[in-house]
Amino acid sequence: MKTFDELAIAPEIIRAVTELGFKNPMPVQEQVIPHLLNKNTDIIALAQTGTGKTAAFGLPVIQQIDLKINQPQVLIMCPTRELCMQITGDLTDFSKYIAGLKVLPVYGGASMETQIRGLQRGVHIIVATPGRLLDLMSRKVVKLNNVSKVILDEADEMLNMGFSESINDILAQLPEERNTLLFSATMPPEISKIARKYMNNPIEVTIGRKNEGAENVSHVCYMVQARDKYLTLKRLADYYPNIYGIVFCRTRRETQEIADKLITDGYNAEALHGDLSQSQRDYVMQKFRVKNLQLLVATDVAARGIDVDDLTHIINYNLPDDPSAYTHRSGRTGRAGKTGISIVIANLKEKHFIRQIENKIGKQFQMAQVPQGKEVCEKQLFHLVDKLEKVEVEHSGIEPYLPMILKKLEWMEKEDLIKRLVSLEFNRFLDYYKNARDLNQREESSSRRTKNGAKKDFRSAREIRDYESFSNHPASTRMFINVGKVDGIYPNTLIDLVKKQMNGNKVKIGKIQMMNRHSIFEVENMDAQSMIHAFGKAEYDNRTIFLKPDGDKPEGPRTFKKMKKRARV
Repeated sequence: MKTFDELAIAPEIIRAVTELGFKNPMPVQEQVIPHLLNKNTDIIALAQTGTGKTAAFGLPVIQQIDLKINQPQVLIMCPTRELCMQITGDLTDFSKYIAGLKVLPVYGGASMETQIRGLQRGVHIIVATPGRLLDLMSRKVVKLNNVSKVILDEADEMLNMGFSESINDILAQLPEERNTLLFSATMPPEISKIARKYMNNPIEVTIGRKNEGAENVSHVCYMVQARDKYLTLKRLADYYPNIYGIVFCRTRRETQEIADKLITDGYNAEALHGDLSQSQRDYVMQKFRVKNLQLLVATDVAARGIDVDDLTHIINYNLPDDPSAYTHRSGRTGRAGKTGISIVIANLKEKHFIRQIENKIGKQFQMAQVPQGKEVCEKQLFHLVDKLEKVEVEHSGIEPYLPMILKKLEWMEKEDLIKRLVSLEFNRFLDYYKNARDLNQREESSSRRTKNGAKKDFRSAREIRDYESFSNHPASTRMFINVGKVDGIYPNTLIDLVKKQMNGNKVKIGKIQMMNRHSIFEVENMDAQSMIHAFGKAEYDNRTIFLKPDGDKPEGPRTFKKMKKRARV
C-alpha cells in the first residue's frame, strides 16, 4: 500500500489530511491521483459512494491551483445541495494549510446575492449544482474562461435527476482546452454519451467491477406478504437494537406515513422527502448525523447527497424503479472499510426484479427468514444486559443515596432483583411478541397449485375470455399504461384495474403485454377515448396512472421535461 508521500502530494496537504485521520490512500485515490498530478488527461472513475472519491480529485486539484489567478480554475458539479456542501467542507479541510485558497459552494435554495458577492470577491474552485450554476451563467456573473478542470461527481445521479440538458449547456460553454473528470457509481448509457461528446481519450479507472455493489455490504431479502411489510420493518428494527440506517420508500406520501407510524410506535425516526422545507430538511439531517435519530425514512431524491459513514443498515421498504438506484442505496452503508447490511422487504411478485438487481451488483441476496418473536426477545434481552454491563456509574452522585436504596431493597434476593430490573425494560417486548405470528411468505401462499405443481389462477376462465376476446384486430388501439410487474400488476390485476375505472362498463381487452414498469394492452377503437377519460387522475399504490395510446409520450410529473424543471429549482 502506497503513502500520500509516494503519490507526490504536497507536504501542507499531507499535514491537513493526517490531522483528519487519513493514514494511507484508498484504492480510488491511489489510482486517480497520479493521473491528475502527472498528466493532462480526462478520467472516468467508477467507484461506489464512500470509497474516497472526493479526496481522489480534491487533493490533486487543490495542489494545482494557481493562487495568483483570482478566478475559477476548477468547476465541480454535483446533484444536490447536501453533496455540494459536503464537498466544499472537505476541500476546505484539505486546504487548511494553503493560505488564500477559496472554495465557493453554489446551489439552489440559498441566497443568490450572497453567492454573487462571493464570485465577485474572487474564487479558485466552484462547487455547484447544475441548475443554480446555469442561472448564474445566464446572469453573466460567473466567469469560467479560466477553468482548466471540470469534475462531474455522482454523474449518474445527476442524470437520474434530469440534469442532462443542463450539464450539456454548461459543458458547451467551457473552454475547449480543459480536462473533464467524471466520477460515478454506475455506467449507464447516458454517461457514455457525455464521455464520447465532451471527453478526449479518457482513462477509465474502475474500483471493483462496473456497476458492482460495495464490497463490504451484505444483501439480505425477506419475503413477506405486502400487508405485512410494516410489521416486518418493526420486527427488524427490534431485532437490531443498535440499528442506525435509512429506510427507503417510493413516494413522499408513503415516506411520511411510515415515519409517522414508527414515531407513534415509539421508534426514533423521522421522514425526509421533497415536501419538507429546506430548514426542515436541515433540521432532520442534523439530528440524523449526530445520531439523535436511529431511522431516517426517505425517498431516493431526498436522500441523494446524504453522506454519513457509520450507517449499519439500509432497508428497502420498496424496491426502486431502476436496479441502478439500488446500487446507490446500498452503497450508503459499508463505507470507509466498515461493514453494512442492505435489506430488501419484498413479496413473491418481485422475485424477478430481485434477480435483475443481483445481475446488476454481481452478488446474490441471502434469502432470510423474518425473526420470530422469541428470537427478537432474546436479542433485546441481551442488548439490555450489555447496556447494564457497560453503564457508567456516577459514584459521587449516587453515593449519598446508596444507603437508602440498599435499605429499601434489602428484602430481595439477588436473583429476584435482577428479574425485576430486567423486566422494567423488557416487559413491553414480552407482551408484544408473546403471540407474534410468522411473517414469512411461502411460495405456495400466493396461489393454489394443481397436482402437477402448476399455478392455478383464482379468476374464472369465463371472465378472462370476456376481457380477451380479440387480438391484433384492425379496429383495435394499443394502450400504454405506466404500471407493470414491478408494481405487482399482472393480466388479472390489470383487468381488475380497468373494470374499476370503467365503473363496470364492459370493454373488450385484447392481447396484454406485461413489462417491468409498464404494460401494453389492446382495446377496441370505440372504447379508447372513453377509457382515457375514465382513467383521468387514477392512482395505483399512491402513484398517478398515465394511460395513453401506445406511442404517445406519457405526461405528468415523471416526464423528463418536468423532472428537469424541478431539478433546476
